Amino acid sequence: MRFNAASNRTTFFLIRMVVLSFLIWQAFEVRCLAQGFSPGEAAQRMTVDSDFKVELVAAEPLVRQPVAIDFDDRGRLWVLQYLQYPNPAGLKRVKVDRFSRTTYDRIPEPPPTGPKGADRLTILEDTNGDGAFDKAKDFISDLNIASGFAFGYGGVFVLQTPYLLFYPDRNRDDIPDGDPEVLLKGFGMEDTSSVANSLVWGPDGWLYGTQGTNITALIRGIEFEQGIWRYHPVSRKFELFMEGGGNMWGLDFDEFGNLLAGTNYGGYLMIHCVQGAYYEKSFAKHGELHNPFALGYFQHVPHKNFQGGHVTVGGILYQSDQFPAPYRNKYIAVDTLGHAVRWHHVLPDQSTFRSENGGVLLQANDTWFAPSDAIQGPDGAVYVADWHDQRTAHPDPDATWDRRNGRVFRISHRSAKPVRHVDPHSLSSEQLVDVLGSSNAWQVRRARRILAERRDKQVIDQLRTLSQNPDNPSLALQALWTLNTLDAFDQNRESSLLAHQDPHIRAWTIRLIGDTKQVSDENGQKLLSIAKTDTSPTVISQLASSAKRLPAQQCIALVRTLLNRSEFRNDPHIPLLLWWALERYSISSLPEVLQAFSRPGDWQNLFLREVILGRLMRRYAGEGSNASLVACARLLAAAPEKTERKRMISELDAGLKMLGRERLPGLPLGPKYGNIAAITRVEKSNQVTRLKTLPPELADQLATIWDDKTTDPLIIRVAMRLGSKAAYDRALALATDKTCTEKTRLDMLAILQELGDSRECRDRVLKLVGGSETPTIQLAALNLLSRFADERITERLLAQYEKMDATLRSQTRDVLLGRADSAFAFLQEIDQGTYPPTEVTADQLRRVALHNDVRLNEIVRKHWGNIRAGTPEEKLAEIRRISNDLRAGSGNLDQGKLLFEKQCATCHKLFDTGKTIGPDLTKANRQDQSFLLVSIVDPNTQIRKEYLNYVLVTVDGRVLNGLLVEETPASVTLLNAKNERTTVSRNDIEELKASPVSLMPEDLLKKLTPQQVRDLFQYLQTEK
Repeated sequence: MRFNAASNRTTFFLIRMVVLSFLIWQAFEVRCLAQGFSPGEAAQRMTVDSDFKVELVAAEPLVRQPVAIDFDDRGRLWVLQYLQYPNPAGLKRVKVDRFSRTTYDRIPEPPPTGPKGADRLTILEDTNGDGAFDKAKDFISDLNIASGFAFGYGGVFVLQTPYLLFYPDRNRDDIPDGDPEVLLKGFGMEDTSSVANSLVWGPDGWLYGTQGTNITALIRGIEFEQGIWRYHPVSRKFELFMEGGGNMWGLDFDEFGNLLAGTNYGGYLMIHCVQGAYYEKSFAKHGELHNPFALGYFQHVPHKNFQGGHVTVGGILYQSDQFPAPYRNKYIAVDTLGHAVRWHHVLPDQSTFRSENGGVLLQANDTWFAPSDAIQGPDGAVYVADWHDQRTAHPDPDATWDRRNGRVFRISHRSAKPVRHVDPHSLSSEQLVDVLGSSNAWQVRRARRILAERRDKQVIDQLRTLSQNPDNPSLALQALWTLNTLDAFDQNRESSLLAHQDPHIRAWTIRLIGDTKQVSDENGQKLLSIAKTDTSPTVISQLASSAKRLPAQQCIALVRTLLNRSEFRNDPHIPLLLWWALERYSISSLPEVLQAFSRPGDWQNLFLREVILGRLMRRYAGEGSNASLVACARLLAAAPEKTERKRMISELDAGLKMLGRERLPGLPLGPKYGNIAAITRVEKSNQVTRLKTLPPELADQLATIWDDKTTDPLIIRVAMRLGSKAAYDRALALATDKTCTEKTRLDMLAILQELGDSRECRDRVLKLVGGSETPTIQLAALNLLSRFADERITERLLAQYEKMDATLRSQTRDVLLGRADSAFAFLQEIDQGTYPPTEVTADQLRRVALHNDVRLNEIVRKHWGNIRAGTPEEKLAEIRRISNDLRAGSGNLDQGKLLFEKQCATCHKLFDTGKTIGPDLTKANRQDQSFLLVSIVDPNTQIRKEYLNYVLVTVDGRVLNGLLVEETPASVTLLNAKNERTTVSRNDIEELKASPVSLMPEDLLKKLTPQQVRDLFQYLQTEK
């Protein structure tokens, strides 16, 4: 849900466990507001610019928990009431994880046979003409997690997860003609705060929607989590329009047809959604993009002077003339956490945009005001839905919501005069064409949609003439869009528009040709001409995007031509769009791609060199087939100089790493290959057998760079990935050679950490622990040895333990306690009195408990008692104690900063100090002392997914824990509280699961004196 997107990004561990939260609020005597203000009082408290006025137009009991609003063609306001939230009716929760993602016992059946919920789609009418809605009736009731709706084609489209439904009402009597039709199924339903939402008609006649975070959709074989999708009501095609982004809720198109989506990505307002693109998201939290070879992504629209909360939803591009001219085409969006409605400038930036804060359109002055949607009405006013609740984030699926409330407000200019509403259905097709020139986008969009429904061929010639109009490009663009919605776009007849003087018309003509997924030879030549000469970034961006949809021959030719346009090399979008277009055909049309992009002269083209060649090398290496590795050899051979060859080898290494193959030495190919061995292996991906032998062409290339005396870690690592016994021996020799520099030795140990697997490797590295080796070398050796289950390692570490310094001892304990048998051997030393129980930290004891070993548990109980989290009562007592300490005096800012650097900065960043293992505290809710205190005392109550502590168990019994910071098809990487990364091959993983225990210790404040606690809080709550 729009406003509940806050739960996905609220900083510094969202903590409001039901029982504990109640006790804490009681302990601090925090008095929640009584039920807000009455609807009339709430409106009176609101402040707007002196040129505007705000009016209450609907309220409870007619409206409750509105999540989406829109006006129908007759000028009535429809409200989708999300009363079933947060749990769908009729389903049983099987599991709820720590960030409220739920697994249910089944997928519900669609209406009318499925479970009946409390959601309803309600029609509001103004019966006395006073501008307020006083009558309500339900068009549909018993909906079950319904999150979006749109009018059109003789009925209403409704999103009820996991379905897109269509309720026919062709006689317009406000009663569905029959049961709904299921148009799509498969939208995710794990988190009802981010389900598919925001149905909006695009200018191209497709119905667009979005899906947020924490859930996975699988529709017609297309799987995605975050993204924008579209559905065509006539052809019934479904497409994923773009992938990635934040917890998007709210879509709109600007006057030129650019799609903008709201986001909860802190510090940003929106995403400029481009066809076929990939976007930034919280990768650690939500996983990688579905295409592992996207090899890049777009950022959110850069924003200047961000204000308010981090959740921006329901955004619209204002396109009417009721507001003064300075507001036209401004982005107006609700600020749920800031309890306001703000407006923003959207400024061109090459082929995309940047945004800048404009000001506050409405400030509620009421913390219960929770705006969830904003629309432009047929009168040109802005209407805002208010969920109206003291809660703006869901702590768990059983949270109590006040379902009594809901309001809708109208923001209008004081000089606005009443507008007589005209139902567009009452107009002839010719009259509707005239409406396309209106300055009110609501009227224009309805006219365009109704013309699409009528399919009136009588207006086609008129539209075609208007689309050619050079004097009114805005109307020409509307005519072009409408032609397409009538299914009357003919790329041959409309090809003259490719030369239109307006770049937006040229761009949209290209896009509509691309949507046909075919291009005539004549138009293909015109597109090539545009690629060579057009100066508009908007046009070139669309051409790069559409190239991906065209047949391989045209796509490759366009990409190759566009890469000669160096002036677009630094555009925010164009370079990656070109890569994504080429990547689509990089395997299926490998010979053609290779022929076009492996010429020696290509290296003189800076645009091509920077954007394509390295990615192409990684793509082919990551594919791992014989043909793709031959392609790698050709690309490497074409690199003209040492620097570029080195870069290409680095890309080769990165691609091979994606395959995750272990080093398997094979038979030598002979002296001319410089000891680069042939390899024979089987790699299975999706049950498809891939690389079996190393192609001689690639072996030849590697032989030219191999030197038996090399110390270059890149060369050695790549050769090891491809099976070189010589490289393996070289890495081992350098790692254990005291005459080498420490950097060289550490580089080799890092390589062996990933790829070393022999008994010889263990034996030689084991000797590095103890003796005269530097602590840094010993730490690296310990990290490497931790991979192996070997009694000799345990014996050596125990023998050397007493001679080690504190840092090495800590790391050695981590290694020993990582496996049950070696943990037992070490704990026996404590049991026998060799070392005191204080030698082991609480964090390490928790790791011992993960083994679930009777022998270990017995020793732990004997010396440390039960290792468990404190009860709610114990934590409450701790909170009361610290609260008293905080009230007893003031803190010292300078001393607090020193304490932060010692106690917190190892994991958290505040201002410019610290690391980012845990959340960045700079934008956290630090002024709420109770929230901050609870977060520190009980960090396990609720943990944001990106900071979830994972437990990994290997097939040989090793236990690791840490944040899951990187995932590839071949491996996962954990980051522990010491800021150490450990990468484990997926082949070695027995189990990987989320832990209920945070990496952050519970007893952080117990070590501090009362004055130190006051000092620390003084610094944590300061404003820089």
